[in-house]
Amino acid sequence: MPENPLKFYIIAGEASGDLHASNLIKAIKRQEGNSEFRVWGGDLMEAAGATVVKHYRDLAFMGFVEVVQNLNTILGNIKFCKKDILQYQPDILILVDYPGFNLRIAKWAKKQGIKVCYYISPQIWAWNSKRVHKIKRDIDRMLVILPFEKAFYAKYGMTVDFVGHPLLDVIPEHPPKAKLYETFGLRPDRVIALLPGSRRQEIKTMLPIMLEAAKQFPEYDFAIAGAPSIPEEVYLRHFSANDSDQRIKIIPNRTYDLLQIASAALVTSGTATLETGLFGVPQVVCYKGSPISYRIARWVVNVNYISLVNLILDRPLLTELIQGDCTPDRLCEELQNILQYPQKQLKGYAELRERLGSSGASDKAAEVILRVCLNFYD
Repeated sequence: MPENPLKFYIIAGEASGDLHASNLIKAIKRQEGNSEFRVWGGDLMEAAGATVVKHYRDLAFMGFVEVVQNLNTILGNIKFCKKDILQYQPDILILVDYPGFNLRIAKWAKKQGIKVCYYISPQIWAWNSKRVHKIKRDIDRMLVILPFEKAFYAKYGMTVDFVGHPLLDVIPEHPPKAKLYETFGLRPDRVIALLPGSRRQEIKTMLPIMLEAAKQFPEYDFAIAGAPSIPEEVYLRHFSANDSDQRIKIIPNRTYDLLQIASAALVTSGTATLETGLFGVPQVVCYKGSPISYRIARWVVNVNYISLVNLILDRPLLTELIQGDCTPDRLCEELQNILQYPQKQLKGYAELRERLGSSGASDKAAEVILRVCLNFYD
């Protein structure tokens, strides 16, 4: 055991990264109590005992156009990050997803002689497989969470550690359904969850479409899964004055409790599709971006699906409504379908769990990272 505390610098730029990094911090502490953490992240990482330098809510830029518009801010953050890392002198740098930023930092850190572990691989298999050569050069150890990623990296002669998916560890026991219905003021077995994304840009685009579709289902209550750090007024500004909006509630920072009682869900593409699947909730996946960003994405993305569920199963279990297909009428049609015939998706979810492997991703990741930190790997 080292005499001085092991110093970890972690960079997570999104809400999901904050969640998984917070559990990683806890796992490292269980295995190595003499440790300290300086991080870019959020409230969950802070609650786990880390000092937060930058909050992820100030870092979330999505889409090609949006990145260009905020380029000066992004470059300023990179400059500040490098200076802060040098001042902190960590024993190891842990990068959590967030590739546009983190891969730049990895290249720089490697030149500084700083050990670098990457937890939750960038989805380079989806849009830029050539980046694997840079990862091989700049990363001391890559930890992957999707079963097909290990084979992907093996094609390029790179050994990675498959630790399982951390979501299997963060879907804990929840209050009884009856209590949740009462707490949220929702009718039993009549709840449809709306997950419009965790960024303001996503919410601005996706929520109006979802709310328009909701008007066609008066027999159901609709509940919006409010994302961490997004104020309620961001959602309310998209409500109309119609009485139908009285059936729509905003439930902040309780997504998993909401999914436990949902009969179905409308989900913006992202990690939320996998979370919804692991809760066994039939869902319609949707995505709509700016026309320019979408055209660029179609040009560079080389996967058949946008949802993690379909990618992991390698078949279209979930309907994906993208760009022009993402309309209130199509959402209504597909939502009606999964409400009437949920069995196909539910059967697929059972296979999904099998493919993701066992739980314990955070503990496995912590073990690998500590081995790198203490020079137990070559």
